[in-house]
Amino acid sequence: MSFVIAGLAPQSFSHLFGLPDEALRQQNIIRKTVDAKPGYPCRITLQDAEPGETVLLLNHESHNAPTPYASRYAIYVRENAGEATTFRDELPPVFLNRPIALRMFDESGMLVGADLGMNHDLKAKIVQALDRPDVAYIHAHNAMHGCFAAEVRRGA
Repeated sequence: MSFVIAGLAPQSFSHLFGLPDEALRQQNIIRKTVDAKPGYPCRITLQDAEPGETVLLLNHESHNAPTPYASRYAIYVRENAGEATTFRDELPPVFLNRPIALRMFDESGMLVGADLGMNHDLKAKIVQALDRPDVAYIHAHNAMHGCFAAEVRRGA
């Protein structure tokens, strides 16, 4: 089964880039200067930001579904992020060396399964989940902190 993992659209966040810290704080957003790698996984580029870069820590609605499984949580986005990065049949760098929880949803946004994986077994678990006819898409989350990492869909 082919799959695609795409970063979030930068246009959703570009109006925040460069705002003064006070204007960000009024929206419950924090600008941070990256001080270590790994540690600040960008949800646009799906790579860890480099030390010295700035990222925004903000609340993001990752699952806007009319079900009890709707979800919001904190994520990082790089202020200098260009286009969203797309990975076909491969794992993005932010998935490597981190335990990733897979939440499987049907077309109506209801949870139909879950799994946990790391590194190469994660790819096999994604393929196995998408082989299920009831799974429409997968949300990957960092298992330790619980934050949304990326959405996984079937490839063309």
